[in-house]
Amino acid sequence: MRDLVRNALRMRPDRIIVGEVRGGEALDMLQAMNTGHDGSLSTAHANSARHALWRLETMALMSDVELPVAHVRAQVASAIDVVVHTARLRDGRRVVFQIAVVDGLDEAGDPIVTEVFGFRPRVGRHGAFVCAGTTPLIVRLLRERGAQLEDAVFTPGLDEAEAG
Repeated sequence: MRDLVRNALRMRPDRIIVGEVRGGEALDMLQAMNTGHDGSLSTAHANSARHALWRLETMALMSDVELPVAHVRAQVASAIDVVVHTARLRDGRRVVFQIAVVDGLDEAGDPIVTEVFGFRPRVGRHGAFVCAGTTPLIVRLLRERGAQLEDAVFTPGLDEAEAG
């Protein structure tokens, strides 16, 4: 997989899509994402959006390149803008459980992960996907690039107490 990612970079692609990262190729993918390949994506197995970043960090450290943890953590926070976490519910349904954004590093050097939308399984009859009420910083960049995003998208419309 690492060879495929490296060879793909030689072809000067606009986007890089890696089906699933499981090891050291995570470092190559992060480096590619940090060299102007905006819109690239990949999948990884993790328990939450925050755990996905920790897993990427761990997998990148599994590469044959010796890098300090702080450097890898900074690469993860710089490369990843949005994490979409899916989950299987107890009834067998698969849902988008959380959409979170990564807004750099905090003072301690940890990624700042902010939930934008989340699934609440106990809301309503079948659960509900609700807005957290946070407008992510990336919205400004998307609007500058021509995306039509209404502010109402990021306004909570479902009160959990009312839906119950």
